[in-house]
Amino acid sequence: MANPKIGVLVMSYGTPESMDGIAEYYTHIRRGHAPTPEQLAELTARYEAVVGGVFPLRENTNRQADGLQAALDAAAPGRYAVYQGLKHARPYIEDGVASMAADGVKQAVGIVLAPHFSTMSVGSYMQRAREEAEAKGIAFEAVESYHLHPKLIEALVKRVKDAYAELEAKTGGEGPLKVLFSAHSLPARIREIGDPYEEQLLATSASVAEGAGTPDWAFTWQSAGRTREPWLGPDILETLKETADAGYKGVLSAPIGFVSEHLEVLYDLDIEAQAVAKALGIQLVRIDMLGTDPLYMETLADCVEQASRGAFI
Repeated sequence: MANPKIGVLVMSYGTPESMDGIAEYYTHIRRGHAPTPEQLAELTARYEAVVGGVFPLRENTNRQADGLQAALDAAAPGRYAVYQGLKHARPYIEDGVASMAADGVKQAVGIVLAPHFSTMSVGSYMQRAREEAEAKGIAFEAVESYHLHPKLIEALVKRVKDAYAELEAKTGGEGPLKVLFSAHSLPARIREIGDPYEEQLLATSASVAEGAGTPDWAFTWQSAGRTREPWLGPDILETLKETADAGYKGVLSAPIGFVSEHLEVLYDLDIEAQAVAKALGIQLVRIDMLGTDPLYMETLADCVEQASRGAFI
């Protein structure tokens, strides 16, 4: 029996449900090739460093999916049903679509918990979701990006302002301060195909910096993969050194490419980058992540509604 509700597939990269799931997770990322004992030990150590025996990272995504359902229910009661689909962990993207099909859903919108589009990230999520939806007889519409949505910018501006004030207090007004916007690096070959990822990230950065009144900013990259091909740079660890050498006394880290706390934020920034900043003698403060901020939930809900109105309503 057909379900009149519009399914909403919320997608993200995924994270293990517990420490016991790290090996399976890492193997999936490596396209079925198990990591070496050394690689597994390194990734496990990173998770141990940020979770301290508790594993809350999956809950962040669960709360965001629940928050989007609540925002959609407030805007259009009874019209939407939210499902999760993860790239590298259960429930996989295909599992989320299968759940929709089992519930009789015939129309669906896909949205990724990442504001910026790349063929290698959001594009690959959407391809998997669309192929599975078509195989299950579900009409599928994609939200490809929302990097300049006014409510997203508003939420980020507030975070930059709040963290900048904290940085000013920590530095006591000594020396200039720099805002470093960042996002997950991707293989540099995306530039050769005209991928919009970098351009969208710079547009978001410029808009947030203008709104926050922080004109002294730069964009940098982080969390590059360890492969033989070159990745987009410079890395934030290099940029921190350049910033310190230029005489800056404080840096505000604004990882706008991410929307919740996970390994790339809690380890790569809060532990690794923080250690480099300390060694360089500069203060490093990070903005709060978006999480379930009402403005972010409203951003997602608005994008879903716009996509569904154009396709199904």
